[in-house]
Amino acid sequence: QVQLVESGGGLVQAGGSLRLSCAASTRTFSRYAMGWFRQAPGKEREFVAAISRTGDNIYYADSVKGRFTISRDNAKNTVYLQVSSLKPEDTAVYYCAAKFSVTDRATASDYDYWGQGTPVTVSS
Repeated sequence: QVQLVESGGGLVQAGGSLRLSCAASTRTFSRYAMGWFRQAPGKEREFVAAISRTGDNIYYADSVKGRFTISRDNAKNTVYLQVSSLKPEDTAVYYCAAKFSVTDRATASDYDYWGQGTPVTVSS
């Protein structure tokens, strides 16, 4: 069982930035591909970004390319999402997820564990 705890969300003006963090409670963090997802009010949860076990492979949703950056620190069991040039439509609860992986792939689906989410609100 892997517990994931997100932090770093908040209220920010359009054009601003935040750094979201997700701490994982596992000694084998480097065996997990990690992802970030978001769910806006009244909408389905959607994929945002993913990073492979080593960090060598990264995958972004088209809507966030060039504005968001995913990274990880395996020594700290933490994955990050730097969100920049924020728009009101980025307002959502942001979730991190973990997927046990035997390959070094970044994936947008089939995650095994989920955090509780951290809210991001972007004002216009």
